[in-house]
Amino acid sequence: MEIEKALSQISEIHSQLGKTEVYRGYRAVPVALSGALALAAAAGQARFLGNQPAAVAVVLYWTVVAGLGLATAGGGIAWKYMARSDRAARRKTRIAVGQFLPCIAAGVFITAAAAAAGPGAIAFLPGLWAILFSLGVFASRPYLPRLIGFVGLFYLGAGAVLLALAPRQSGLSPWGIGLTFGIGQILAGIVLYWSLERNENR
Repeated sequence: MEIEKALSQISEIHSQLGKTEVYRGYRAVPVALSGALALAAAAGQARFLGNQPAAVAVVLYWTVVAGLGLATAGGGIAWKYMARSDRAARRKTRIAVGQFLPCIAAGVFITAAAAAAGPGAIAFLPGLWAILFSLGVFASRPYLPRLIGFVGLFYLGAGAVLLALAPRQSGLSPWGIGLTFGIGQILAGIVLYWSLERNENR
């Protein structure tokens, strides 16, 4: 019984230490590149879809862009998790990334529902996406540099503005999405570099 109690206490200590240690799996360059991808997608939407695309086609376009952005920002984390990380590092990755996954899942469900509801609902997606992303950032904040909170505030503010503008629009504004996620991800990359990687490089 004493051994089991001691092992339980050790596990609890490891859990508490994991909550206070900054997760270093997110890297500045891939995160910033996902922002550059959002800006490029906004600039290229008319070329790929035409000047007056169907609302569902625009949703599908930005869903693909979001998937590519997640792969860009998180591909290195997944590869390192599978190929190089030890058990402790994998546990940290599961805890940190797990904080963000619910907002992504919620975004998938909301996107599917809005696409089925039609153009009127689709117009609200950019603001909802930004707000959900801000919730993911805030949920991950205990495991990331403190300055990341400003990134969450940016997404929250941008989402509020996009929601306020949504009733005046019949579709998705490419620059509303592109600028929000482009600036947000580049800002996140700057925070990661300034708070973590700058000192590592020294």
